[in-house]
Parts: sequence; structure tokens; C-alpha cells
Amino acid sequence: MDYKTSGVDVEAGRDFVNRIRSSVEGTYRPEVVAGLGGFGGLIRLPKGISNPLLVAGTDGVGTKLELAQQYQKHFGVGIDLVAMCVNDVITSGANPLFFLDYIATGSLGPEAMTSVIEGISEACKVCQCALLGGETAEMPGFYSKGQYDLAGFCVAVVEEEDLIDGQKISSDDLVIGISSNGVHSNGFSLVRKVLELAQADENTFFGPNQTPLIEALLKPTALYVPLVQELLNRHCSIHGMAHITGGGLPENLPRCLPKGFNAFVDPKKWEIPLLFRWLQDNGQIPEADLWNTFNLGIGFCLVVAPESSLQVFEICSQHGFSAWPIGHIQQSSSGDAQKIYGLPSD
Repeated sequence: MDYKTSGVDVEAGRDFVNRIRSSVEGTYRPEVVAGLGGFGGLIRLPKGISNPLLVAGTDGVGTKLELAQQYQKHFGVGIDLVAMCVNDVITSGANPLFFLDYIATGSLGPEAMTSVIEGISEACKVCQCALLGGETAEMPGFYSKGQYDLAGFCVAVVEEEDLIDGQKISSDDLVIGISSNGVHSNGFSLVRKVLELAQADENTFFGPNQTPLIEALLKPTALYVPLVQELLNRHCSIHGMAHITGGGLPENLPRCLPKGFNAFVDPKKWEIPLLFRWLQDNGQIPEADLWNTFNLGIGFCLVVAPESSLQVFEICSQHGFSAWPIGHIQQSSSGDAQKIYGLPSD
């Protein structure tokens, strides 16, 4: 018996690396030192930063992968993987520097895996973030044939004096909500239960325009990096940022607030996309659970000084994002921990 007989094809692994080489190298920034194939990726810090802080983040795609694998839609989850990481680290005002990926699979399907890496590479190019390295592990017997899991790791850099940590947030700052692409990559354990209950598949449509349901659910997570970088370059007075992921607005918006400050959000300021109402109606999801599971159309939030709001709305529009003034900040007289008010709780 040899390694291939046990289920691991080393030669196919080498072919896979050669297949993805051009996609990976197409993401390289000028700071990248070594090419694909070493035991570790090498990269310099960008020039002109006197007191650099490194900001690191890691995430996965979650059970959205099961839906993507069922319908053979692999490119989009590569974008999801990058987005879930870079959208987190930019909330500090940091510039994504490099990304690493980890793919574990039962059997190396070269077409599917290449499509995943191409999605990762495309997202890295959009964010000007080098895909510095990665690992693909064949684990037959642990994962079924055709199954895979993804993990991503991102490092960003910010000048220490430019760090956004919420400490500049003050009363009457505005909360601006920026549109999502849909469900993004959170809540798919609930999504899949709803699909099962409704017996929905690729032939299921929703809304007055009869939008394909599966296609809408698998739409990749929005990449907010170019937008946020321009907002910062244009010196908009951004005092805090939040990536709206699992737990929705109630869990994620308070994470960017300093102690003793609360956010008041008016859910009437934007229209919840029909996709979420379809999920709610077909899964009989209570309103509070809907808000505590999904982004409901708001994928990213900015806390800004009121005088910057018009410029922020203009730049969001230029980048193809809808944005709404969804709330404001108030200091708590009791010094309570960060809370969010105004959203359904029952």
C-alpha cells in the first residue's frame, strides 16, 4: 500500500499548486519578497509608516460551504473567505497587507479547488492584499469526497496615530449603515433549516422579480476595503466601524463603542431586503431572532462626526453602496456598558 492508495495523491497536489500559481502571484504587492513554494511567505512593511501596528484576523465561511458544494458554486465562497477577514481588520483603520488560506478536503478536486483559489485571489486583488501563502490538506476518511472546509487569516497594518478604536466617539455622532450583498456568510445553519422546511431548491424564486433563491443566498460577501480606504484617504471623520456578521446589528455595532456610550438605531431608516423576509416567512422566524442572526441589509456600519456625513454618503454612492443614517450615539448617564437601543427585542 502506498500514500495514493490510502487516498492522498501527492502528484495531484503538485499539479494543483502549478494550476493556481498565476492567480496567486497576480495578488502580490510590491512589498512581497518571495514567490509561491517556500515554507513561509515573506513581505516587507510598506514604506512611510513610522509606528506600524499590525492588525490580525481569522475567520471561515461556515455552513454556507455546504450549500455552495451542493450547487457547485465554489468561486463565491473564495470571495467570502477573504471578505470575512478583511472586513474585520479594516474596522481599525488598517490596510490589509497579506492573506493566508487553509483548505481541508477529503479528496482534491482540482476544478473546484482552483475555483476557490481564483475567488480568493480575485478578492485579494480588489483589496490590494497579497495572497502570501496557503495550505491544502487532503484528509480522506475525515472529510467525505467532494467536501472541503476553508479558513482564512489576514494581517493588516496601520500607523499607530491613525488607529480607529472608538475612543473618539462622542454624543451625537451619526451611525451610518452601508448595504450588504445579502446574507453574506452568517446564519446559514438557520438558512439551511429553512430551505429544508420549505423544500426549496434551485427552482425556487422569490419577490416580484422572481429572483432565484439559491443564487441570492450564495451571493458573495461584500468587500468594503476599497470604500473604507477612500473614506480614510479623504479624511472623513470616522470615529468607529463595525462589520455586521453573526449576531447582526445588536451584537456587532456595540463592539466599536467605548464604555459608557450607547447606540440608538431606527429600523425604519432602511428597507429590509425581501430575501430576509422570505427566510422569516418560510421558517416562521421570530422578529428578534431575525435581528440577532442576520445583517438584514446592513453589512457595515460607520460612526462618524455629523459634519462628515454628506461626504460619506457621496463616496458610498460612488462605490456602488447604498447608505442610510440609521442612528446616533448617546453617552449613558449611568455609565452602562455599550448597548444598542431601538431594535426589536421580543
